[in-house]
Amino acid sequence: MSEFGRLILLGAPLGNPADASGRLREVLAAADVVAAEDTRRLTRLARDLDVTVGGRIVSYFEGNEERRTPELVEILREGYVVALVTDGGMPSVSDPGYRLVRGALDAGVPVTAAPGPSAVTTALALSGLPSDRFCFEGFLPRTPGARRSRVRALAAEERTLVLFEAPHRIAGALADLAAGFGADRPAALCRELTKTYEEVVRRPLGELAAWAAEHEPRGEITLVVAGAPPAAAQRPDDETLRAAVAEREAAGLSRRDAITEVATEYGLRRRDVYTTVHA
Repeated sequence: MSEFGRLILLGAPLGNPADASGRLREVLAAADVVAAEDTRRLTRLARDLDVTVGGRIVSYFEGNEERRTPELVEILREGYVVALVTDGGMPSVSDPGYRLVRGALDAGVPVTAAPGPSAVTTALALSGLPSDRFCFEGFLPRTPGARRSRVRALAAEERTLVLFEAPHRIAGALADLAAGFGADRPAALCRELTKTYEEVVRRPLGELAAWAAEHEPRGEITLVVAGAPPAAAQRPDDETLRAAVAEREAAGLSRRDAITEVATEYGLRRRDVYTTVHA
């Protein structure tokens, strides 16, 4: 036991044990208490890493998080080192952890991390979509009505979006995203990252929704969706679009090229500008 307790957040492998850091191994072996989202998965991970967990193992998951947090904070206050590990990735990112971190900080206990893999940044990097600015949205609401409402609220978000989704809801979620964002919005469905059957499907939302409905993908799913074009939140009226096309035609561009240029400028689909001009 050290003079002051300490909470250590452990970044666990998403699927491939070889991604575990040396520090993860050290902390698992040395911590006084290891709080695990799934104790059975922790046991398998320790076996795969050839590590003996030296301290007491306790469960810490959504169902007991509220009740167990004060118990762990008291252990930390007594001077013990507590390590927190989830099924994969970093604690607190759509996984248990926030309550314990907040409780430890409020109690004056130091909090640090042995960082590791994250499904959010891994999927973002693999998606082929812009990654300089992005927004993690977590899970969309479970009910269709609430989900569609949230999608409408996100439609004008210009940053790349990263979401988690359950396999049995992914087809419906993609259909709602295609309807709310437009079927042409680029996206990538990342499934079973770092595992044997890792798969990344990169298609526009409309095509991706149809693919998901047909293939019924299973496993851990992370969805990455391109942000809205900069002008999407303030679409110019029809007369403005017609005038912009006419101006470019007068300057010598063909109607096809003029429409393409205007669509690019305003972040619109070319066929939408074409329809407006020929209405």
